[in-house]
Amino acid sequence: MPQSTQSFRLSNGLLVIVEPMQDVQSAAVTLLVPAGGVYDAVGRCGTAAVLTEMFTRGAGGLSTRELSAAMDNLGLQRSAYVGNAHVTFSAATTADRIIDALPLIGSMLTAPHLADDDFEPARDLIEQSLMSLEDEPRQRLGKVLREYSYAAPWGNSAEGELSDLPTITIDDVRSHYQKFIRPNEAILGIAGNVDIDEIRDAIEASLGNWKSGEVSDVIAGDLPQSPHHIEHDSAQTHIGLSWNTVPYRHDRYFDAWAAVSLLSGGMSSRLFTEVRERRGLCYAISASLSTLLNEGRVFAYAGTTTERAQETLDVTVAEILRLPEGITEDELQRCKARAKSSLIMQQESTTSRSSSLARDMFHLGRVVTLDEINTRINALTTSQVREFAIEYAPKAMVLVTIGPQELSPACVTSLG
Repeated sequence: MPQSTQSFRLSNGLLVIVEPMQDVQSAAVTLLVPAGGVYDAVGRCGTAAVLTEMFTRGAGGLSTRELSAAMDNLGLQRSAYVGNAHVTFSAATTADRIIDALPLIGSMLTAPHLADDDFEPARDLIEQSLMSLEDEPRQRLGKVLREYSYAAPWGNSAEGELSDLPTITIDDVRSHYQKFIRPNEAILGIAGNVDIDEIRDAIEASLGNWKSGEVSDVIAGDLPQSPHHIEHDSAQTHIGLSWNTVPYRHDRYFDAWAAVSLLSGGMSSRLFTEVRERRGLCYAISASLSTLLNEGRVFAYAGTTTERAQETLDVTVAEILRLPEGITEDELQRCKARAKSSLIMQQESTTSRSSSLARDMFHLGRVVTLDEINTRINALTTSQVREFAIEYAPKAMVLVTIGPQELSPACVTSLG
């Protein structure tokens, strides 16, 4: 762990990582609580999402309006959102106000009102969000592609399911809070112009009374089999692909990152150049890494006209399989340049850094410094990336499509 970064654990189990950044004037916190969508009961998918929406609706004796006003008075930029593994609380303000913000954040965790009158409005907002996804084919595709790529409940939608929402009650929400909003395996990352001793005392005062409880295991369920097509009357077809790669904790993760960056790391990347620019097959194409604790996937998307959908699928898969061929130093240097730009921006963002601290501790059990990332990226070679692309070439692909007609999956099913 770098000299400037310190970690400590409260008596209730909460792990805290603090990285002072003396050259900035802000401070940010990111709190990961293992209470996300994977913990929703069967037939109650969306419980964690409703709970997350209710956290801001009054806590610690403050009404919704009073709690919001108190945070606004501190200039606190904040959010609470649900993911598959975690409910995440994020907040940032000027460094001199972060100490005053911690009790407000703590009250949402330790003393949320979860009032009867707030339940229906919160559930209605989740329903509206899910209905908006149904109207956006690309977003809907991403949701379904995940379901076919990760075994349940890891493939379940963290935002919930429209069919399950009517069955969720306020008692379900309160039960989820009691069972899973616990400090035992929660991780708090703090970055900014802070004094470690002062911040330690403030965290102890704000979160020291957070009650620990039993840790719940997640049991993997079924994985649906693709190809899967969703009929949608449109002039467009949306194509989703995914395949196995290494997770973030793997020692070859940066090789995986470089391989995906060559495919889809900007307007000079291979998918954009070959499928969109040279052949004019689609209006949008991309690929990105997704990682669970012990499993990684690459997710790819292409949006095209129905007439050119089959050709788009065939050419996209061919280009993915062609990745090991002809990797040049120029290509790799462009990937490195993009990464370094991102690192520089991360150095200037306390929000990004606090998030990275918490994420690193969850996935790796240690903090990865920006210097270490820079060193790993600089050390990448074309032969190293080529070897990875060959060894981890897709042996199988998940295919999900949305459009007026099914596509032939031959280019995907032939991989096996």
